[in-house]
Amino acid sequence: MSAVHHRTVAVGDLEVFYRESGSSDAPVLLLLHGYPTSSHMFRHLIPALADRYRVVAPDHIGFGRSSAPSADDFDYTFESLTKVTRTFLAKLGITRYTVYVQDYGAPIAWRLALAEPESVEAVISQNGNAYEEGFVPAFWEPIWNYGADRSVENEEALRPALGREAVEWQYKHGVADVTAIDPDSWEHDLALLGRPGVDRAQLNLFADYTTNRRLYPAVHDWLRTTRIPVLAVWGKNDEIFGPAGAEAFRNDVPDARVELMNGGHFLLESHLDDVVRIIDEWRSETPEIGKVLQ
Repeated sequence: MSAVHHRTVAVGDLEVFYRESGSSDAPVLLLLHGYPTSSHMFRHLIPALADRYRVVAPDHIGFGRSSAPSADDFDYTFESLTKVTRTFLAKLGITRYTVYVQDYGAPIAWRLALAEPESVEAVISQNGNAYEEGFVPAFWEPIWNYGADRSVENEEALRPALGREAVEWQYKHGVADVTAIDPDSWEHDLALLGRPGVDRAQLNLFADYTTNRRLYPAVHDWLRTTRIPVLAVWGKNDEIFGPAGAEAFRNDVPDARVELMNGGHFLLESHLDDVVRIIDEWRSETPEIGKVLQ
């Protein structure tokens, strides 16, 4: 497999860590991770796709090995994370890319697309939501409550989401054979979540998630008007973003390919080979990728 390089780039006073592999002149595949993980979630996917793409996977600010300033020194909102990502891409000279999103990576990608619609040539969503239908109410209720009222009571109801039981659950729920999931995955996340001040940063992002819902009508319009190729490859047992969120892409992109797989929120941990196969099939069957906005 291709070598994976581990690099950092300065964005103002911040350092953005990223993983990169593949030829510099290949089409770019931008991987945007979710909560509570980092580019670490793509550690096996990156070399598996590097013979077709220049694969680039940054850690968001406050996650992974990127800078994690205090909430007093950085505005932990999805808009701020997007601004850092836009500068990161500019620093790397990346102007066109297919975007692969999961969880938090989705609202960052939607903001990138709305700001520079000519930059995104295709979308791969792995449990990365863009529709109200995707929200599983039981999971999201405490987040909506906290976004509406950052009271002590609502914060205390949400704080368990930062702990071991909740993080481990994100990896295990919906998976037929949990012994196939590498426990280093959640241990890696927990170690980084445990850094001083990261709890407050994550709580601020929980509260800000309501702003992502407001973007959805504009995202749907972008999907419809650009006719951009979409692949939704989804763990159908996800109790955070349910399979209706994958199927909803067809509301705006009727020929979107939707693959519901017998996995959970972190599908790559259990179905890596299947995801790679589906991406290859979709790419070969979708010649308009790279030509949509030309």
